[in-house]
This record gives sequence, C-alpha cells and structure tokens, in this order.
Amino acid sequence: MPTPDAAAAADLREAHRAYLDAMLEGDTATLDDLLAGSFTLTHMTGYVQPKAEWLAQMRQGRFRYHSIEEKDTAYDVHDDGTACLTVRTVTDATVYGTRTGWRLRLATDYARHDDVWVAQRTVATTW
Repeated sequence: MPTPDAAAAADLREAHRAYLDAMLEGDTATLDDLLAGSFTLTHMTGYVQPKAEWLAQMRQGRFRYHSIEEKDTAYDVHDDGTACLTVRTVTDATVYGTRTGWRLRLATDYARHDDVWVAQRTVATTW
C-alpha cells in the first residue's frame, strides 16, 4: 500500500494529466471543474489571464492545443495541502490563428480540496 505522501504525489500527477488532457480535447467544462474559481494563467508574454476569459477564448477557438509532449516533470507536495508541479513541454498550439510549437515551462500551484487537487494558477515561460 502506498504511503500518504506517495498517494498524494500520484494523485497530483493524475490531476495534472487530466488538466493537460482537457486542454488537448478543448474540454472547457472539465477544465472549469479542475481549475479553482480564482485560477489564472500567466502567459509567456506576462499577461495574467483569468480562468473565465481563457476558457471563453478556448470555446471561441482562439486557443487550440494540438499536442503537449512532456519532457520532464518535477513536483513538491507540502504538508499544508498545497503543491507545485513544474513540467517542461513541447506544445503545438494555435493561438489567435497562428499555429506553432513552443517549448514551455508550466509551473502550476495546486491546493487540495476535499482530497482533490485543484489548480490555483499556472505560469508559462519558455525554456
């Protein structure tokens, strides 16, 4: 049987995979459930986008994710029910009509609510 720490880490990785899968599927309803109400996405430009705006733009086709290849992942689970997961990806996406591949570092803060990891914010930078 896994230790509580190992189980929490496995749950965190599973929550993050669900987040990336929902992005790829354009599943804004699932993303809405996985992300905190106050979630923000900080783009590599520095723009801090509220969840509702990002999901609306995904529904409008302004953000379409074609593939997200994970290169490496690191995470730190804290005793207070928070965690940070950082993943380096090669992301193929169409953003505002332009399709390209980006080498993105996604740093996502999580908090545990009712034994479920909920993404609080993601900061995207290049690597």
